[in-house]
Amino acid sequence: MKIAMLQMPVGFDKEENIRKAASAVRWAAEQGADMAILPEMWNCPYSNKYFPDYAEEGIGPTRQALIDMAKENRLWLVGGSIPEREDGKVYNTSFVYDPEGREVARHRKVHLFDIDVKGGQRFFESETFTPGDRITTFETPWGKMGLCICFDMRFPELARVMALEGAQAVLVPAAFNMTTGPAHWETMFRQRAVDNQIFTVGVSPARDEQGVYVAYGNSIAVDPWGTVVERMDGSEGYRVVELDMARIADIRAQLPLMSARRTDLYKVERR
Repeated sequence: MKIAMLQMPVGFDKEENIRKAASAVRWAAEQGADMAILPEMWNCPYSNKYFPDYAEEGIGPTRQALIDMAKENRLWLVGGSIPEREDGKVYNTSFVYDPEGREVARHRKVHLFDIDVKGGQRFFESETFTPGDRITTFETPWGKMGLCICFDMRFPELARVMALEGAQAVLVPAAFNMTTGPAHWETMFRQRAVDNQIFTVGVSPARDEQGVYVAYGNSIAVDPWGTVVERMDGSEGYRVVELDMARIADIRAQLPLMSARRTDLYKVERR
């Protein structure tokens, strides 16, 4: 399975962001990618100040553009994430489309990015967003995929449930920052891959040192052994990585972690 990681720059002009995304997806198709992944919040600046203004309800211009990108390029498209409005609430949402342009999955970020790191980053998504309430997987010709957004990936229980439901890979539109990225980005993706013996793929916006939010970049793909298959730097860039799904069964046969779990012991009991 060939996956394109599209680490695109993001600016204030939504139409220009859409044009850049469409160009990147077209490039992915030309390279023979089966699936393309856009970053978190690719159609707007990553800021609580802007999320409500850029939010769209129903099939607005951004979602329609994603549908068109998938259909015109005949590939699977994980549409990063965008601010979605429904019933007066705003969500950080990822839409997935098949090569016919049909929506096959929708994930609303369930763990909102609320952090206050001393001497580092302070950001509270909950000031704007409402959290989702579902774990998301979807079927593809290459097996089941898990989908989550950025901060969701910090919670090992979420990745484990997706793996137990049969996910062969967990796909993560994300936007780590310059405080948490250098410390945790690669470690997190490698650990989730090793723990669950699956592929993990994280796709970030390109880094803009002058932006309202400075993303870490470093889009990454890791195999079930924990080996980094591809890792980018902070600049704009596009990569196609091939995931050999047979690696999962091979590694699980050699190191049977999933089958050796002691679920009879994994519980918290009051004493």
